[in-house]
Order: sequence, then structure tokens, then C-alpha cells
Amino acid sequence: MQSALAEQAVVFLGLLGLLVGSFLNVVIYRLPKMMERQWAADGAQASGQAAPPLEPFNLVVPRSTCPHCAAGIAWYDNIPLISYSLLRGRCRHCQASIGLRYPMVELGTALLFAFCGWRWGLGAAAMAWCAWMAGMLSLALIDWDSTLLPDVIVLPLLWLGLIGANLQWTGVSLEQALWGAVAGYLSLWSVYWIFKIVTGKEGMGYGDFKLLACLGAWFGWQALVPIILMSSVMGAVVGMVLKLKQGLREGGVLPFGPFLVSAGLACLFANPLGFTLRVP
Repeated sequence: MQSALAEQAVVFLGLLGLLVGSFLNVVIYRLPKMMERQWAADGAQASGQAAPPLEPFNLVVPRSTCPHCAAGIAWYDNIPLISYSLLRGRCRHCQASIGLRYPMVELGTALLFAFCGWRWGLGAAAMAWCAWMAGMLSLALIDWDSTLLPDVIVLPLLWLGLIGANLQWTGVSLEQALWGAVAGYLSLWSVYWIFKIVTGKEGMGYGDFKLLACLGAWFGWQALVPIILMSSVMGAVVGMVLKLKQGLREGGVLPFGPFLVSAGLACLFANPLGFTLRVP
């Protein structure tokens, strides 16, 4: 009986992950552009200028189009994984190649959600961790693309981590989660200011402080050292490889968010601290 319920949870959340992954592709692409448009409008208002009229652009409108020929994408060409396979990774109208990232995000989200179903079943804890998975995947890819970590994703996840600790969804106490959030923020905030005072340069953004605070809220203060060590090592290795291949972007900027997210996932999967993740 338990085995059958576990299988149902894996299948249901895996399918849900496919749908959520399709939406995450929209979030990853559009949210940074929405933020840039808002900053431009705020800047124009602050300078006393009228913001130029713009077409509506959010997570719902306009409808998705091919970036090459601007043809609208029909619903039957937007079915997670299936449409990409049937179209052989090409636009129906212009035959331009569709990036492999889109189906990979869908598949990755499905696998992460299925993992939540296998580990926590179909309860509130599983749904909370699914939200965490979706948010972390979005943050990693947005930061990699644009060096932005939107507050609209980070801060709700931080609060959800504290709420989850209080409701015993995350396996850490509320006290551990609270101090994890505080220590996570202050640790990178301190590194930022020390680096800036010594070099006169900014080594990271404030979004990284908030992201580590979020991870501290979910995993507790005791997970911060492993997360920081793992993310630093991964960032250093990837940075050296990109430098050797001359793949670093202008200014040698390497976003830290994707490595914090990867370390958080590694901490969850490997559970090196041995804490017990409980289902209420």
C-alpha cells in the first residue's frame, strides 16, 4: 500500500513538474526583462520625464512567439517535451533551431518534483519543497543569464522556509532556520564589505546575501558552512575552465547564485549533516 502511494506521488508530481517547468521557461526569460522595463520607467519618472508607452509585457501577455520569425506558438506546439520531440527541436514555421534548454528545464523540473514525491509523498511538505525546487531552478538560470536574483522569488522562498520550519516540513527547528537566515545574510554581507574596502570593487550582489539567507532558512545554520564551501569550490572550478576557454563574459563576471543553488541541492540530496527531514 505504501509502495503504491509512493509511486502515485512520484508520477503525479513528475507530471506536475513538466507543466511547472514549461512555465518556468517563461519566468526565466521574461522576468529579467520585466524588471528592466520597470527600472527604465522608474528612472524616467525620477528624472521628470514621461515614460514611453510600451506594449503590455508580463508572464501572461504577449503570447509566446518564435524568437527568429516572431510567429505565434500554438498550444499544441507548447506541450512539455512532446512538442519539442515531434518538431525535432525546430520551429514549425521557419525551421529555426529551438534551444535545448527549454526541454531540459521541463525535464529537470519533472525529475526534481518526482524526487519530492518519492521523499515526502503527497503532503504539504512535498508541495513546499516543490516550490523550493522551482524557485531555485529559476533563480539559478536567471542569475546565469542576467546576474539578477529577483526579490520576487527569493524573499517568498525565505519566508516559506521559516514557515516550513515552524510547521516541521523541513527537518530543522524554527530557531535553526531563523539563525540560518540571519547568519546566511550576514556572512556574505561581511565578505562583500571586506572585499570592497580592500579592493574598492564589488565582488558580489546583494541578491547573493538574500539567497544564502534563504538557504539558511530551509536547511538551518548548521548547513551554511558546507553550502559556502561547495559553492565556492564549484565556482572556482567553473571560473577557471571558462577563463581558459575565454568563456567569461565582459568584465570577468561570474554569477555566484547558480553555485549556491547547486550546493543547496547537493546538501538536500546527500544530506551530509544527517538531520531528519520529517513529514507532518
